[in-house]
Amino acid sequence: MALLATALLALAAGCTPGTAADAMPECPTGRPASTTAPTGPPSLTAPNACRSYATVVQPVAHAVPSPGYHHLGATTRGRWSGVLGRIEVGDAGVRQGTYDFVAARFMAKAGHGSEQSWLEVGWTETGWSGNARQRVYTYDTATRAWAFYDQYAVAPGDRLWLHLQTEATGTQPSWQAWLWWGDRWNLLTSRPLPLTGQAEIEQYVEVHADPAAAPGTIVIPRLAIDNVQLKSAPDAPLRPWNADVPTAPGADFATYCLDWRQPYTSWTTTTC
Repeated sequence: MALLATALLALAAGCTPGTAADAMPECPTGRPASTTAPTGPPSLTAPNACRSYATVVQPVAHAVPSPGYHHLGATTRGRWSGVLGRIEVGDAGVRQGTYDFVAARFMAKAGHGSEQSWLEVGWTETGWSGNARQRVYTYDTATRAWAFYDQYAVAPGDRLWLHLQTEATGTQPSWQAWLWWGDRWNLLTSRPLPLTGQAEIEQYVEVHADPAAAPGTIVIPRLAIDNVQLKSAPDAPLRPWNADVPTAPGADFATYCLDWRQPYTSWTTTTC
């Protein structure tokens, strides 16, 4: 996240529905992870899609730029309407009882500074909740809350197919976050956001080391992000995110791995 919760997190129990069509069936619980890769992107109108709900929602009561925050990844220089890709889950050495976190995610964003809006989806391990487990999560600036989906039992070594997209244009269309699970697309959330029908897209690993905690280290495993694709318009097909896509910092990010070395600033990309 561009802004980090450094002080207060308020727990909101229960489920928070997204803005998906009411006609979508609810995703069944207890389903195993997918055994196949998705054959294409999801849609609110797809016959096999279902909607899910967060098991825990934690609004960020106060968020400010914070020391102890580091990240590595890629951002499109242009604007796109969706991103599909696969992110590996790892066991991060997050210190429990702190505001440490590690997250690997995709993000759609627009604006700058306090006017920035975004939606992100990925997996995270946090020091303030979750009992050192890796969890599927979303975060958006409409709710300014972490939403955790503990019905999906993820573990180190899993590779999660995730998709962010909008299927509409306008100044504030709904942007959707999806997880491929149980060999079907599960809608995690759908939020109207001022991103228009196209936004900058990020693929990042983030680390936040709580500066108020006792001195210590966070162990970051080697992580892979692969099969990343983009769509140029709400109704456009997917295409690979490769060297033909203008990208910051500038490389072929269709498949890459992240190696972490101390100190925090020494990230490197390697061949998977």
